[in-house]
Amino acid sequence: MFQPVTHEDPIDALPQPYLLFLGDVAEPAYAKTAFGLRDWAGERCVGEFACSDVKVSTGLRFLAPEQARAAGAKAMVIGVANPGGRIPTTWLPSLLQALEAGLDLIGGMHARLADIDLLRGAAARLGRRLVDVRQPPPGIPIANGRPRSGKRLLTVGTDCALGKKYTALALARAFREHGIDADFRATGQTGILIAGQGMPMDAVISDFAAGAAEMLSPDADPRHWDVIEGQGSLFHPAYAGVSLALLHGSQPDVIVVCHEHGRERVLGYPDYRVPSIEDTIDLALRLGCRTNPGIRCAGVSLNTAMLDEAEAASVIAAESRRLGCPVADPIRGGASFDALVRACLG
Repeated sequence: MFQPVTHEDPIDALPQPYLLFLGDVAEPAYAKTAFGLRDWAGERCVGEFACSDVKVSTGLRFLAPEQARAAGAKAMVIGVANPGGRIPTTWLPSLLQALEAGLDLIGGMHARLADIDLLRGAAARLGRRLVDVRQPPPGIPIANGRPRSGKRLLTVGTDCALGKKYTALALARAFREHGIDADFRATGQTGILIAGQGMPMDAVISDFAAGAAEMLSPDADPRHWDVIEGQGSLFHPAYAGVSLALLHGSQPDVIVVCHEHGRERVLGYPDYRVPSIEDTIDLALRLGCRTNPGIRCAGVSLNTAMLDEAEAASVIAAESRRLGCPVADPIRGGASFDALVRACLG
């Protein structure tokens, strides 16, 4: 009998390796789950698949589900994080094709695979699994605001889909390389798939969201760091509520503000300008001090993916001088990132 699977299963219980499904997205930022898995769990990805009119690619080899199964894939992951977390009907033939080819399906959308009759029936008939990772655990309490032991860092963004997850992953890895006990704490579907556990913050009922953030990062050894993946933006016209609950509940000692160089308009909301880095730092510190009076900003993570190496180095140095704090692109690394890591650790 078909049995749905949730994110509470450990990562080695998930069917892998993966075929990454890109749907029919035309905006690379909406394929961030696929790109995140490619960049941080590449050993678990055999290729990509998409609808016929796809305009975005991860650069992995294009494989039909039948080819991916022959290459060793166990599941097809929906690599899309679109507004509202929808599964369009136009995707269903491709999802059914994967099931027919012998692959399980893994989704991180608000729309759950297990709630779609067509997919549920096919999975039952074929003996396949439907895995929904955007499923909060039961029993989330209302936040209590009590200070907790251990140290916490939260990545805070000027907008969505610009590097908060990558920054948190890079910082957690750098902390460990410095001999610091540190954990990456995932708060979205991509991070959960990478880490194998976490809290899907945007699927939690709002009254319990700050409590969910407290659960995600419990009391720890005073020397331990939880590096927490940020969500949305405090200035976002739709998602600010998730960002504020995460800020209050995680009680960060340190924030790192994330921004994409050159982005001027909020992704998907062209009538809204992206806030400045300075305004983002100011608002995050003013709101964050409500639950952690000692909160501080260590620096800025600047996404320079659209620049060449020389341009990126010039922009990073100029922004560091202008803002008076460390600025780095964690993906590029180098001395500027080392300075940001040192500033985080104090």
